[in-house]
Amino acid sequence: MPEQDPGKDSAQPLSYEEARDELIEVVRRLEQGGDSLAESIALWERGEKLAQVCQTWLDGARKKLDAAIASAEGDGEG
Repeated sequence: MPEQDPGKDSAQPLSYEEARDELIEVVRRLEQGGDSLAESIALWERGEKLAQVCQTWLDGARKKLDAAIASAEGDGEG
């Protein structure tokens, strides 16, 4: 079974902005310290998932831009 986007255990996948903002909070907590080792590992794992969500959104945006550029270049020829 394929993995779903790592949302907050909901059916709704996170938007880029939601994932980015949560990732910022995860990084802040890890940098601040004070969590137990188990909590820190869980935060790290969550951060990895959030980073992947962000990367997926960015990759999709890049594909759309590349397609738009290719389309515009194709329209210009002729």
